[in-house]
Amino acid sequence: MDLTIQLEYLDRNAVAVKVDSGVYVGFKLSIDEYADGREFELYRDDTLIKTFAADEATNYIDADGTASSKYVIKAVKDGKALNETEYITVNEQDYYEIPLDKPEPTVKLPDGNSYTYSANDTSVGDVDGDGVYEYFVKWDPSNAKDNSQSGYTGPVYIDCYTLTGEKLWRVDLGINIRAGAHYTQMSVFDFDGDGKSELIVKTADGTVDGKGNVIGDATADYRNEGGYILSGPEYLTLFDGQTGEALDTIDYNPQRGSVGNWGDSYGNRVDRFLACVGYLDGETPSAIICRGYYTRAVLTAYNVVDKKLVEVWVCDSKDAGKGALAGQGAHYAMAADVDQDGYDEIVYGSATVDHDGSLMYTLAGANNGAGGGHGDAIHVGDFDLSNPGLEIFMVHESYPNDAGIEMHDAATGKYLYSVATNTDVGRGMAADIDPNHPGVEAWATGTDAWNSPLGYMFAAGGEVITNSIPVANFSIWWDGDMGREILDHSFSSAAGAGVPLIQDWDFDKKTAVTIKKFDGTYSNNWTKGNVCIQADVIGDWREEVVVRSTDSKFLRVYTTTDVCETRIYTLMHDKQYRVQTASQNVGYNQPPNTSFYIGFDEDLMEIPVRDFEYAE
Repeated sequence: MDLTIQLEYLDRNAVAVKVDSGVYVGFKLSIDEYADGREFELYRDDTLIKTFAADEATNYIDADGTASSKYVIKAVKDGKALNETEYITVNEQDYYEIPLDKPEPTVKLPDGNSYTYSANDTSVGDVDGDGVYEYFVKWDPSNAKDNSQSGYTGPVYIDCYTLTGEKLWRVDLGINIRAGAHYTQMSVFDFDGDGKSELIVKTADGTVDGKGNVIGDATADYRNEGGYILSGPEYLTLFDGQTGEALDTIDYNPQRGSVGNWGDSYGNRVDRFLACVGYLDGETPSAIICRGYYTRAVLTAYNVVDKKLVEVWVCDSKDAGKGALAGQGAHYAMAADVDQDGYDEIVYGSATVDHDGSLMYTLAGANNGAGGGHGDAIHVGDFDLSNPGLEIFMVHESYPNDAGIEMHDAATGKYLYSVATNTDVGRGMAADIDPNHPGVEAWATGTDAWNSPLGYMFAAGGEVITNSIPVANFSIWWDGDMGREILDHSFSSAAGAGVPLIQDWDFDKKTAVTIKKFDGTYSNNWTKGNVCIQADVIGDWREEVVVRSTDSKFLRVYTTTDVCETRIYTLMHDKQYRVQTASQNVGYNQPPNTSFYIGFDEDLMEIPVRDFEYAE
């Protein structure tokens, strides 16, 4: 079947950064330019200084560049300029700083406790169609709670900022949306194909949109004495990305109903929410909104049509033929075309839901009852180059578990390798960090410590390489080689945060070596150590680190300044990477992976070019 994927137009998004050796320049290559072998010309102060051939990477060190230099990039075909950038000025630092409007804690809580705000999870979307991303910043109060914890929380806010620092709007989710990692899941994407991103998020009575309009009853207060919200209406709202205006509000599906039907009676498991974006029809994006994973689990898919939320399907573990879905979810959900049919499936922990809402498989069902169940970390990509298609690496919480750490075939659920465990495996990661082994390595902690240096590191085929492991929080494409680096933080329990850092894995000494530290900034989400977002947002194809300043008065967008010699189109034009970037903020954040292998084995890299059209 011929499918044409809707992609977003992205501008050149060039960076120019002063470095010791001159000026580093990096810029975006779109998927169509990659396919056409587009050439480029780089001008400094109106003088041509570099021509990029059809196979050259889109980054460069200008040894003669200075802090006062100005650059222009021209796309060239058959010797003629097709388009050119405006003047690009040189940045003195390797980051771009976005001023933030930090909220004041104006809502008084029934228990009298005080709180402050910090910038937390962030998503990106182009809200005005200019090809440059805006930043959707979620503000969490200092008294945000895990669902297992009672207590009142301050309200959650979502702001939208341009890269140049203009605040476009603020949405106040109100007192009837509790603050915490499992409550508010942002879905930011161009859902209706108009070239501008929207926001979809759970709301309630008292939510105020970006234009000051109140959703529902402005005076309603459904908080109980424990700070939980277990009564009152629940909504799902579509917001205009450019103005923050609520475009459509519908009942959240499923409603909570009887709290006890979700696994406990005090409000923990009933409010475990997830969300992701997927191309269910193979061409246009849908929002998948989820509730529950310890027991009952429900996924509801929506399209946006004429600025309205339109239900596509519901997959509910209480329905006939779908009971095996119950108890299989993870703290994260994502979309990927696991069977390579062109349509995205939803990877819901130990279960995978097909693009039509049917249950595709569960791990236990695919492996004669072995393994499966809830887990804290999961990754999908082309990890094992000897196995056709995609693989999924997952770690599991329940124990004893005969497959507590495992890699399975994404299309069938069959284990490619597994390890029995007798502890809650809380961290796991998959990334190509060792060139001595083909494909992608995967590792998982072997003790209860989040930063345990002991565990298992596997080669793609399942061989245990070593029991010495790096931290398994995040990984990132950052430096000049094709392997991935480790994105972590130096955590301080006193601060409740850490200073983010990037490490290389020394595969000979079996130790991590810090190559970059983001001083003056903090990580999020306690020991999870998440930055606000990592994604390919500016510069060439490699990923940026978007992180908050220690006082949350700024958002910093850090770019690499290392030269890379490999030409790849922007990762945001890979469908899988783009939708996994959109779901990165959900639950226990996970790094996005491409649908194709990127790594040290460059001769085995096959970069796909699929039929597409830009949203307009």
